[in-house]
Amino acid sequence: MLHLRVVCPPERTTAVVDLLKAQPGATHLIVLPGVAVAPEGDVVEADVAREAADEVIEQLCAIDLDHLGAITVEQIDTAVSDAADEAMAAAPGEGADAVVWQELLTRTGEESRLNGTFLGFITIACLLAGVAVVTDSTVTLVGAMVVGPEFGPLAAMAVGMVRRRWDLVSRAAVALAVGFPVAMLITAGGTLLAQAGGLLDVNAVRSADNLDFVYDVGVFSLIVALLAGAAGMLSMTSSKSAALVGVFISVTTIPAAGYAAVAAVLGEWQRCLYSFGQLVVNLIGVVLAAGFVLLVRKRTWTSQDNGRPLSTG
Repeated sequence: MLHLRVVCPPERTTAVVDLLKAQPGATHLIVLPGVAVAPEGDVVEADVAREAADEVIEQLCAIDLDHLGAITVEQIDTAVSDAADEAMAAAPGEGADAVVWQELLTRTGEESRLNGTFLGFITIACLLAGVAVVTDSTVTLVGAMVVGPEFGPLAAMAVGMVRRRWDLVSRAAVALAVGFPVAMLITAGGTLLAQAGGLLDVNAVRSADNLDFVYDVGVFSLIVALLAGAAGMLSMTSSKSAALVGVFISVTTIPAAGYAAVAAVLGEWQRCLYSFGQLVVNLIGVVLAAGFVLLVRKRTWTSQDNGRPLSTG
């Protein structure tokens, strides 16, 4: 279930209430007249089955409440109610299969922003990958995969291209185009410092073979990237968010970036080039597979979101 809160002008309250009463997937309807201050108006609240949420949001936007008031949606973890059970049973489809498209746009728009937090995470992840290369540690490499924030912009690019939201595509592209080079340059600098301080055994790094798969780019690299991208987008468009951790661990974007940075410092240009190729293959594969999943689920589109500005908060 999702909790829906609508702030609306008093003259639109009756229409909102009638709309929610007519929706079999909505329940726990509450009307609070005149309590909203900014913007002024009434507040209408209801709990809505996930599979009915996209239709409800579309209907609310059709009466301009996204402009005249506000529509907010949040996840309900637990709802102990016969009325809630009846609403979920009455709503068509399964909640895990339902896509709330406005929620997806908002989420990917937020996760694709280039900011200090994104740069911090991608830099730390790349540094961890560099340490993994230097120490030949697969455990540290897995840690780098989990910390990496790159799936957010990749998912945003897929959503933006499929839904023709070029503002979302450009935002995500900027985050990736700036984030990876910055992280790789800092990792290269850290490698140089480690080498100067005697912490880096060049011969040991060159002879290590536990992480050879990072720069061993090939057909299976693309297959894994495609499967990970599909799983990641399925997770983001459903209520199965726990699957994202597996996606992070299976994609070798961050490891490839870290390996390329270390290999460049060591003068291992072939490994550097192969690692960069691995990075490109993974980036493209994830976006293609995520976009394909969205195209398959295109039949569930309802809300018209084209042209709606992304959140900058």
